[in-house]
Amino acid sequence: MSATLVVLVLALLLGIQPVTTDLYLPALPALTEGFGAPMSQAQLTLSALLLAFGISQLFWGPLSDRFGRRPILLWGLGAYVVAAIGSAMAPSMSMLIVWRIVQGAAMGAAVMCARAIVRDLYTPVPGARVMSKGLSGLGVIACLSAPLGGLMSDLFSWRAALLMLAIFGAATLFVIALRFQETIAHKNPEALQPRTLVRNWWAIVRNPTFIAFSALSMASYGGLFTFLAASSFVFIQVLHLSKTQYGLVMFCMCVFYVSGTFLCRWLLPRFGIRRSLAIAGGLSLSGGVLMTALAWAGVHTVWAVLLPYLLFMIAHGVNQPCSQSGAVGPFPGSAGAASALNGFLMMLTAFAMGGWLGTHMDGTVFPLTNGVLFWSVCVALTAWTLVRKYGDPAAKP
Repeated sequence: MSATLVVLVLALLLGIQPVTTDLYLPALPALTEGFGAPMSQAQLTLSALLLAFGISQLFWGPLSDRFGRRPILLWGLGAYVVAAIGSAMAPSMSMLIVWRIVQGAAMGAAVMCARAIVRDLYTPVPGARVMSKGLSGLGVIACLSAPLGGLMSDLFSWRAALLMLAIFGAATLFVIALRFQETIAHKNPEALQPRTLVRNWWAIVRNPTFIAFSALSMASYGGLFTFLAASSFVFIQVLHLSKTQYGLVMFCMCVFYVSGTFLCRWLLPRFGIRRSLAIAGGLSLSGGVLMTALAWAGVHTVWAVLLPYLLFMIAHGVNQPCSQSGAVGPFPGSAGAASALNGFLMMLTAFAMGGWLGTHMDGTVFPLTNGVLFWSVCVALTAWTLVRKYGDPAAKP
């Protein structure tokens, strides 16, 4: 495959995650009211999806090491399309949650394989650059997702917004079926044996480089998920934006995330991975502190929440490509398993945060701002300590 095709494939596979989460966010208050469901169930449509997404990767990873990336992608994307159609046609909140769980499990195949593909084809430092290009594509897709979701919800209904997920999944499946070539050089026939699984997972979870980069990816994603899970209620119900206006807020956020991925590619050749992440840690912390300080000072406006968070999103564009490629870097022979564990830990973080938000959303901006502050502190501390000490891209298991 050409380098351009690889980046396109990565953008589509990684972009399926923001499409699945961001596109329906503007419709979340409407579907909650439509079903007459409590806030906790509304949060479960997102947090349960992400928990299924995380757990499924523990299975998809070894399966892809054994059978290859291509068949796993075909099966996973096919299941995703079916689940997306089921979600759009769900007759109740309970059935919507069930279909979203299936959708999350299927989505795990796409995102896990994307991270493993990078390790199949590149060593860690070039892999971080390629991953940043793929995540730039993800950012563009995310930029379009929330405005499109808000527009579809305003013009038609929340069901139309969810149906767009099926269209995106089908388009991605079409590209993979026609153009994607297997990237794994040597399939591991023992990848599914219990002894091999336990040995691989144990070697991965006790590797200090994996721990450092996974902690960073968990903290940075925790800050992103806090915003995703709480922002529609804060901006629409507390700050009184329309769904279309909220979609534009999400568009603005994604533009700055894409800018962060470009900043990542500028920083890496000049400062290396560890110093680049130290700089990003400072940006994350600045955004979290400023957002919370304004909230505590009584400045509860759209710009007081959004502008500081844009600093966090620029840093997120540096943190994610470096941390995701760094986490799988030491494991060329078990990239699927390492990618799966990294993804599982990020989604476990999101599920825990979703549960907390479901019980703490109180009609103010504080659950959002305090949550972002917590994760921004975690990002900075991890970048300045664990990554600085153990974030050697040449480390071996």
